[in-house]
Amino acid sequence: MSRRGLLASGGALGLGALLSACGSEEKSGKSGKAGKSGERTGSGPWSFKDDRGRTAKVDHAPKNIVAFVSTAAALHDYGVSCTGIFGPSKPVGGKPNPQAGDLDVDKLTSLGESFNQFSIEKYAALEPDLLISNMFPPPALWFVPADSAKKIESLAPTVGINGARASLLEPLKRYTELAESLGADLGTEKVRAAKARFDKAERTLRKAAKANRGLKVLAMTGDDDQFYVAVPDSYCDLNYFKDLGVEFVEGKKSDDWGFWEFLSWENADKYHADLIMIDNRSSALQPKDLAKKPTWKLLPAVKAGQTVPWSMEERYSYAGYAPVLEQLAAAIEKSKRLT
Repeated sequence: MSRRGLLASGGALGLGALLSACGSEEKSGKSGKAGKSGERTGSGPWSFKDDRGRTAKVDHAPKNIVAFVSTAAALHDYGVSCTGIFGPSKPVGGKPNPQAGDLDVDKLTSLGESFNQFSIEKYAALEPDLLISNMFPPPALWFVPADSAKKIESLAPTVGINGARASLLEPLKRYTELAESLGADLGTEKVRAAKARFDKAERTLRKAAKANRGLKVLAMTGDDDQFYVAVPDSYCDLNYFKDLGVEFVEGKKSDDWGFWEFLSWENADKYHADLIMIDNRSSALQPKDLAKKPTWKLLPAVKAGQTVPWSMEERYSYAGYAPVLEQLAAAIEKSKRLT
């Protein structure tokens, strides 16, 4: 897939209620309870029904877990460790890759940084018990090359969690369930504090959106050739932010994927926006690169300094998204309507 193709594809429960839901008989089976360290202690069979409706099964508690980088970061927040990762993990501009969360990526085996760089040889050498990734949308596993998917899936069971055309609350809940099934202790102070911070951030963002009604927010990404305007309902985070009252510029679907409206840079001013959310992934143009585009510098929000990073592939954990909500709320509070 080309760089352009890569760019173009892709109210909360209380913690008590969530823990209860995760512990119900209706959720997928788990291998045993975890200690305070988060290490898996069970040794019996393990299974989990993913968002494709497929049930991954292992006859023991999965130990060698390989995951897309932000997936591994989400599991890490619950105390579940992976042995291998795939997807962008190298530092960006001397800073940790935003998709890696709190992972120490130097201690993990990387199977490839870019799309279609998944090393099957390295993967097999890890003797994987399980592979986990997101889906945008199902059934394809994100960053698992289509032409080698069958070979990869023959080496270990796979789990896919949907991150498209749903509320953010869905993948957050599903990753909590998945982490618990893998032995995470949801009762730790760290996990509960992260959920409490998320709940507070949700209230803050809702309040900011209400106090700034009429403020138009545009989420975008860009490459050398085009300016991409997000279709908010296709992204679980933007979908959720809309539920909290944030008013988005609604991009029109430009292809069957339905995630973006493609505009030439000459038409980057098609929509008025008071605040622009800029894709923070290493595959997208960053502010210093965008500044080289003449039409970018003329956008009212850019001229007013009303931009904010968009964590488009943030890890699906409450620890990951609490700062995202806080940052967006602060940006909305500081921004002014420019019309």
